[in-house]
Amino acid sequence: MHPTIIGLDLAKHVFQAHGVDAAGKAVLRKKLRRSELIAFFAKLPSCVVGIEACGTAHYWGRELTALGHQVKLMPAAYVKPYVKRGKNDEVDAEAICEAVTRPTMRFVPVKSAEQQSILMRHRTRDLFVRQRTMLVNSLRGQLAEFGLIAPKGVWRVPELEALAQEGELPEPARACAELLLMQIEDLQSKIKAIERTILARHRANELSLRLATIPGVGIITATALVATVANASAFKSGRHFAAWIGLVPRQNGSGGKMTLGGISKKGEPYLRRLLVLGATAVVRYVRNKPELAGWVNALLARRPARVVTVAVANKLARIVWAIMQRGGTFRERPFGIA
Repeated sequence: MHPTIIGLDLAKHVFQAHGVDAAGKAVLRKKLRRSELIAFFAKLPSCVVGIEACGTAHYWGRELTALGHQVKLMPAAYVKPYVKRGKNDEVDAEAICEAVTRPTMRFVPVKSAEQQSILMRHRTRDLFVRQRTMLVNSLRGQLAEFGLIAPKGVWRVPELEALAQEGELPEPARACAELLLMQIEDLQSKIKAIERTILARHRANELSLRLATIPGVGIITATALVATVANASAFKSGRHFAAWIGLVPRQNGSGGKMTLGGISKKGEPYLRRLLVLGATAVVRYVRNKPELAGWVNALLARRPARVVTVAVANKLARIVWAIMQRGGTFRERPFGIA
């Protein structure tokens, strides 16, 4: 008998499949090498395939969907409670097969190849920015050992270059400083090239342009939101969207008594970081944004600035969801921020 539901545990080379029929009886337990996976599923009639949303999951989701199967991706943390005992591929595949049948399970939409390509540009840019920061900090620290001091900031690199060229440095130290400066310049050119491609995608995407009308949401954040969130309808409300990003308090309660802690930091860390950075700019320049000034200043009067920043980021996330779900722009719709 053919399975109607299959749990597929992904790996680098050897995958494990666990299938059950309509009555819930296990009818399939099979190990598959990577080269055998497509051929195996091509022979099966259409069925539900559950996969943990991990590395390569979106690729296999697209491939199996093209074969006529219904692929459902699930967060790994939501599958873990269904692991009965121990840890091996067979047990994991069985747990995935069990979790995908639960009516309250939350699923992750399969991203398209275009969405993943845009996110790859964001990740590459983020990596280069971190490397540039490391190089600038290294150069500043090593020049300080020779009494050559420059202020912090990437925009201070020309000052560091002038100190390395004009300061009193031994020749070996000067040669090392020049190597670091060459690396910084190379990374800077690569970052600008990636940002030009992101800008082109932003200008060609109507939703990204609408999201950029929100204070604190720039080109990088708007394109990242469009590429990450395939379907805003997957979230019931802006509150659920903000909770998925990890911008809501962590709850800990029992016996009717609830305690709220710091933000949960669940969900998507890259989007959370971008929204918090945007919210920081909003709080810093709130006087230039009258549509936000009253609400933010009222919070600043009674709470620390960092708490207000996260609160503003939460508000921005809810506005993002409203625009993605209902259309319009920030300036066209009164979203009740003040």
